[in-house]
Amino acid sequence: MLNVEDIFAGYGKLQILNGVKLTAKPKEITVIVGPNGSGKSTLLKTIAGHTTVYGGAIKHDGQEITHLASHKIARSGIAFLPQTDNVFTNLTITENLRLAGYTIDQNDFRTRLKRIFQLFPQLSAYTDTKALSLSGGERQMLAMALALIREPNVMMFDEPTANLAPKIATQVLNIISSLAKEIGLTILLAEQNARRALEIGDVAYLLVGGKNAFVGTARELLEHKELGKLYLGVLAS
Repeated sequence: MLNVEDIFAGYGKLQILNGVKLTAKPKEITVIVGPNGSGKSTLLKTIAGHTTVYGGAIKHDGQEITHLASHKIARSGIAFLPQTDNVFTNLTITENLRLAGYTIDQNDFRTRLKRIFQLFPQLSAYTDTKALSLSGGERQMLAMALALIREPNVMMFDEPTANLAPKIATQVLNIISSLAKEIGLTILLAEQNARRALEIGDVAYLLVGGKNAFVGTARELLEHKELGKLYLGVLAS
């Protein structure tokens, strides 16, 4: 369980979030949508410990993490996958994974690595290939693998389908869905492609101007004609 309680946050003196509330649960995909500049990415970065928090609280499994350092938040079981720079491009897939799992016992690491390649069979064929040579979709899969090898219970995705071909974007979203439904992770998904995200989501938060403009089920927001047209550019079919 992840709770964001009346959070005010931003970057230095630039405040972006203005009293945002959010609750995310295991086995659910919590979708965060909104127009450009609404605070979607800032919300995820705030949970991950990368912004200045002026007020409010963030709790993970009942423990407050509001002002913890980002590496301590990561160790608590929260993984944040930014839109860019989420893998080490000059390292091979194996080297990336070894670096992500450097604190893990070797026997445990091998077991986890086997599970990773079962989940992402495409990566197993390129273990000695540098990440720079991977396609956009394969890099996203590697970024997920780097987070999963640490066995988090919360995964936050910032625009995971950006610049991907529609077919690859669908594949990435299907994997994200399986992480929630089959593995049982708590998923936060900030996505500019609102329709795609809402179609796989459970709960939806619409941010406008750094504030909650809508909280409900993903289906309700997708079918809300006024909000869909005004803020998301989508209409119920």
